[in-house]
Amino acid sequence: MTSAAPQGLPFLKGHGTENDFVIIPDPDGALDLTPVAVARLCDRRAGIGGDGVLRVVRSAKHPEAAAMAAEAEWFMDYRNSDGSIAEMCGNGVRVFAHYLLRAGLTGAGDVAVATRAGVRRVHIDKDGDITVDMGRAALPAGGVEVAVGERSWPARNVNMGNPHAVAFVDDLADAGKLLDAPAWAPAAAYPDGVNVEFVVDRGDRHVAMRVHERGSGETRSCGTGACAVMVAAARRDGRDPAVTGRPETYRVDLPGGTLVITERPDGTVEMTGPAVIVAEGVIDPAWLGDGG
Repeated sequence: MTSAAPQGLPFLKGHGTENDFVIIPDPDGALDLTPVAVARLCDRRAGIGGDGVLRVVRSAKHPEAAAMAAEAEWFMDYRNSDGSIAEMCGNGVRVFAHYLLRAGLTGAGDVAVATRAGVRRVHIDKDGDITVDMGRAALPAGGVEVAVGERSWPARNVNMGNPHAVAFVDDLADAGKLLDAPAWAPAAAYPDGVNVEFVVDRGDRHVAMRVHERGSGETRSCGTGACAVMVAAARRDGRDPAVTGRPETYRVDLPGGTLVITERPDGTVEMTGPAVIVAEGVIDPAWLGDGG
């Protein structure tokens, strides 16, 4: 990580349904946030700990977001806990928007956030819940299969700006410990890796899931994954708002909480859930400078 101020680097810690993040305010894009630095920040024993890093940068100051600056002042530079770059993080967008509100960079109501998957429209409710327009789901043709150990399941290929494989199982325990990434086939379906969701039914328009997030392992929650699960469940159940002209809403339970996902007739998927900032502080400059 390049030069931090002599007094150290400010940070915050937040989570959305227990999908947790280290937030690094860097409005002018001055930091070189290397993969090694991200992994160290996310280390739960030797660092701060988190499923990923949210770097807060003005869109105009980041080469990947400059073209979106007219639509969204702020860019969510999201990194997985292993340091790899990700296109999108649904829980992360809610936490990012909550930070903007807390820092006085936006007010309650509507705000646009630039991401690598495009601009996301966010609504901050007065009661604290945050709703994100997650865009439209893409449903690539062709079947896929996922496997854990000796067991395998057919899965639905869903893209929410990042790739997902959604498998319906009899019991969430069937997925095992999810310490390692599940296997998938065909390999060509996900050349850059995939987030894998395992899903069970809890009731009408009500499902529960576990997820292995690409680059992070099993996490307590995944916002884009919950959206992918909702769309896959609706199609499995014969519900397509584009056909019926009616929105469909599913409750999605995750280990870290519950998200409410709605798909509208125009294909837009909306995610509603909480976002929490739990702490803020300064990273010790000696730790930053000596490699920890």
